[in-house]
Amino acid sequence: MEKGSYDDGSRLGQRTDAYDTVGSIATNVADGFTMVAVGDLIVSRPLTQGNHPGFDDIVKILGDADATFGNMETLIFDIRSFEGSPQAEYGGAYHISVPELGPDLRAMGFNLMSRANNHSLDWGAEGMRETSRVLDENSIIHAGVGENLSQAGAARFLETARGRVALVSLATTFMPMSRACDPAGEAPGRPGVNALRLTRNIILPSDMLECVRRVRDVLPGYAAGGKDPSRVVLLAETFKAGDQPSFSYEANPRDVAGILRNVRRGKQFSDFCIVTNHGHEPDWSELVSQEPADYEQSFARKMIDAGADAYIGHGPHLLRGIEIYKGRPIFYSLGNFFFDDLRTPVGADMFDAYGKDPRIDTDAEVTVDEQGRGYPTPDGFVGALGTPVCYESVIAVSRFEQNQLAELRLYPIELGFSERFANRGIPRLVTGPHAKVILELLQKLSQPFGTEITVETDIGVVRLRPR
Repeated sequence: MEKGSYDDGSRLGQRTDAYDTVGSIATNVADGFTMVAVGDLIVSRPLTQGNHPGFDDIVKILGDADATFGNMETLIFDIRSFEGSPQAEYGGAYHISVPELGPDLRAMGFNLMSRANNHSLDWGAEGMRETSRVLDENSIIHAGVGENLSQAGAARFLETARGRVALVSLATTFMPMSRACDPAGEAPGRPGVNALRLTRNIILPSDMLECVRRVRDVLPGYAAGGKDPSRVVLLAETFKAGDQPSFSYEANPRDVAGILRNVRRGKQFSDFCIVTNHGHEPDWSELVSQEPADYEQSFARKMIDAGADAYIGHGPHLLRGIEIYKGRPIFYSLGNFFFDDLRTPVGADMFDAYGKDPRIDTDAEVTVDEQGRGYPTPDGFVGALGTPVCYESVIAVSRFEQNQLAELRLYPIELGFSERFANRGIPRLVTGPHAKVILELLQKLSQPFGTEITVETDIGVVRLRPR
């Protein structure tokens, strides 16, 4: 690739070498800078004052870092005075927590939150704005939503004793009406999330593709034949020829270009830049894949090349592998951190989707059914989350020395799958055989990326040699 440009298919992604005079893409934090990263925060209540065995050990890890990051997949407001409403188009559930969660997250040590995800507008723009207000009041830096695309995509900044941290948040899984846009002429902008649109292709062996072609050719409104033997379009889905049935994704070049610019700008104004991506791809099935979508490794590496010092994925509610690229960590998914899914109130749409009657059934019964059956789709229910693997993850602690990643420590956690439903979803450190199971899985998932994780006293460790 020619120096000074990014291969994203658009001139908008290009830069000149003048960038080097504006700000280096090198990490620039003081020795000992530490970043803690966790996955999805689905939480309905404050936790630090509750009776949650082992949670104090978690809080200590969170509080010892310069930058402590999580994905905020909950809206925060007081339903008694809230002036918005649950949306007809939602991300599978109406996530909600009380205002007391804001100071509680700060007390835990969180100071960075991504906001771009498929739940960001469960309660409309009003819920998005009220959540922003609560996080602002508690000095938690957040990115990924805004009154228009420019605001949603912009980096937000955290000041620490060892350097300034930029956060850029985006989502590949989002509700269509939640995508932010900028003003155009007299048309105002639209509040929402910083979205990376993906085009999905369904890959099929040639004999299966021919069956799809034959179905298309007999349907009314479709022209028989077709000029491309390796491609069939049917009911807005694109089917392509390949060796094995699978999903393949192509990132929107214009969206990529805008994100690259925001990452570059974020790094120019900071010492350390984090890019975070919320996505469910590959698409939900009986259980979401623990391998990243085929577009994501290339995309994550482009983010690092543009100046990101860490790439953090979340959304599939499962662990995925870890890659170290140019001395920077890429976490393809950190799974769940909080899965305290005691949503209340639940909107009428949720009761209807699961065949429940709000005059008879309770919010908890809807949620239990959701976790057992999965999310409703036109073809049934997919993506069931009520399985033990969705309640296991790690806390990733990255330490930097001499402007490079020196050590990555991975603390295995479990979220109380075997507990009574009301007590599930709160992380605790695990040791012994349970820790071994989690870390061995992470070793296996990371091996294709060339990442070697050693296990030392129930903790996964990756050490890098000085360059």
